Amino acid sequence: MLSLIVVALVTVAAGFVVWANDKRHTKYGVSVPAGVAAGVGMLSWIIFIAAGLGYQPGLTWIPWILPMVLGTAASIAAVVYLGKTRTRQDTERLTTILKL
Repeated sequence: MLSLIVVALVTVAAGFVVWANDKRHTKYGVSVPAGVAAGVGMLSWIIFIAAGLGYQPGLTWIPWILPMVLGTAASIAAVVYLGKTRTRQDTERLTTILKL
C-alpha cells in the first residue's frame, strides 16, 4: 500500500511540474494535469498489482516506477492536447465575437 501512496504523490507533483512548464497553462486549470497524472498512475498501479506483477523478485520495479512514468506521460499528453484545442477554440470564439 505504501507504493500506491508514493505513486500518488509523485504523479501529482509531476502533474504540477508539467503544468508550470507549459507556456499555455492559462488555458486550463492547474489541477487538470495533476489529476490526469494521479488517475493514470494509480489506475495502472492497481492493474499491475491485480495482474500479479508486483512484489516478485525482478518485477518489483513495475508497480513502483512504471505507474509514475505512465502518469507523467499522460499528463504531458493531456497538456499538449488541451493547450492546442483550447487555444484554437478560444481563437475561433474571439473571431466570431469580433465579427459581430
